Amino acid sequence: MDSNEATTSESVSKKKGKTKKVKRKVKSDEAPVQEMEQAEGEETEKKSESGPCFPPTFSVSEIKNKQRRHSMFLKLKEEKRKQKLELKKKKKKERKALGDKAPPKEVPKTIENQRIYDETTVNPEDEEVAFDEGTDEFSAYFNRLTNPKVLITTSDRPRGRTVRFCEQLATVIPHAHVYYRRGLALKRVIPQCVSRGFTYLMVINEDRKVPNGLVLCHLPDGPTAHFKVSNVRLRKEMKRRGKDPTEHVPEVILNNFTTRLGHSIGRMFAALFPHDPQFVGRQVATFHNQRDFIFFRFHRYIFKNEKKVGIQELGPRFTLKLRSLQKGTFDSKFGEYEWVHKRHEMDSSRRKFHL
Repeated sequence: MDSNEATTSESVSKKKGKTKKVKRKVKSDEAPVQEMEQAEGEETEKKSESGPCFPPTFSVSEIKNKQRRHSMFLKLKEEKRKQKLELKKKKKKERKALGDKAPPKEVPKTIENQRIYDETTVNPEDEEVAFDEGTDEFSAYFNRLTNPKVLITTSDRPRGRTVRFCEQLATVIPHAHVYYRRGLALKRVIPQCVSRGFTYLMVINEDRKVPNGLVLCHLPDGPTAHFKVSNVRLRKEMKRRGKDPTEHVPEVILNNFTTRLGHSIGRMFAALFPHDPQFVGRQVATFHNQRDFIFFRFHRYIFKNEKKVGIQELGPRFTLKLRSLQKGTFDSKFGEYEWVHKRHEMDSSRRKFHL
């Protein structure tokens, strides 16, 4: 009995040793598996932090579900944004490391700097341009032989918004008078304006109670320009506007009227205002041409101290787009047009401008 018990106890101890060894082996096998799982987890975390990775042939439009397609589009957009940001940081570090030897920064491409060169671009020192300026319809004004006097009128039966727009224009342009047509044809209005000494006739047209057109006729010999009017904002519609403008003569700023056509349009706008501005009023009327759109703004500048100057918009504001330029006074039937805007022009492109 004793011998049997001894043998059984030895066998049990051997089995226990074997099991212990097996367990140890299992533990040693589990260690690399756990390390691999941890590494995979870290990789997935890094991937989730960097953003979702899409295959090169992935297309969001292939997803049929609208909500899922939208969410995937947002993820793709976010990933592209992060990639762009990382590339920007990388370039910045490279430039910082190179120091003075760094290559010059690339100039971003815009519609303005990619503009096709126009042959009619005006050179101020050109003798031909100087001769044309001395003999055109505005030469009497620039030689100080005439003083501007403007008549502002509207189309038949104007609505309240158009009437208020005309009244506010009359406060911007000195020596401007607002009259209502009452069904009178422009061919009958123009001779009356000439006899009463007006140098300009300005007609505001409207559509659906909103001003949408402007006819500017220089008297007595023309030319006549027709503009499309958009983005009209009156003084009450403007935020943080200043007090109503005073009766002082404002300064006039003309920007980017570089071609022969733009030069004549700029001279037409300049002849609306008297020669000598009154700087005491601190008022500025700006006509800014950008991509053939003429933006009008009316400001008052405020001196904060000896070095800092702020501006305060007074209103109104609007945008003009030239539709046609006609020689002589307004004549819709037999008038000779100097320039007409063609929408479906063959050589038209986003980089070609006329003003």
